[in-house]
Amino acid sequence: MQRSRVLRRSAVPALALGLLLGAAGTAAAHVEVESATARALAVDARLAFSAEGESSTAGISDVKVVLPAGIAPADVTLVEAPAGWSLTPTADGYAVAGPALAPGAAADWTVEVRQLPDATSLVFKTLVDYSDGHTDRWIELPQGDTEPQHPAPTLALSAAAPGATPLAAAGASASASASASASVSASASVAVPAPASAAATLSAVADPPKDGEDGTGTTAVVLGTIAGVAVLAALVVLVLRRRKTPSA
Repeated sequence: MQRSRVLRRSAVPALALGLLLGAAGTAAAHVEVESATARALAVDARLAFSAEGESSTAGISDVKVVLPAGIAPADVTLVEAPAGWSLTPTADGYAVAGPALAPGAAADWTVEVRQLPDATSLVFKTLVDYSDGHTDRWIELPQGDTEPQHPAPTLALSAAAPGATPLAAAGASASASASASASVSASASVAVPAPASAAATLSAVADPPKDGEDGTGTTAVVLGTIAGVAVLAALVVLVLRRRKTPSA
């Protein structure tokens, strides 16, 4: 009898401790991220997220994720999501949204990242919005030995594979090509003068040159002078002949 009372008394604290630990474990798992390629500098890495639905009256309608340093919003593409959901890049990450899920249903989605950064872990601060306007903020980080009540999902990364190197920034090659083309175009415009217009060319051919521009006027003056001298000489000869002729 006495032994039964002792067992019952010890069972109550144990049950309470178990409930407390269970609640703590559930709180730490509301938003999770995992990846089969969780390795630094991994290329085309797929990350699977899961946000648990905590409301019994409203469903998750969208999730906003803040990307860690080293991952650009443009480097993330959607692989899988609830029916009707799509991904939209934001200034600091991305959002996945669509028709609200059933109350209590988890929002599961997978994204592909062009390349993971060279780091030991990645933190994805997440906001979960519900159809009734409520938002769960999973953005807290551990402080010493204290576990946060609303922890941000974190992905641990193993060391980079031997020989792995960071990829060139997306669009760098296209920008370089565009810059080279612009330089060539600018050089060509400086080296080759613009052709004269057809109207200007036709006008230059139709208008006769003015006197003095090509020597035509000077030639006419010289010819006129020679003709005048010849006439004067003929008159002088005629006068002299008349003087030499005796009168009758």
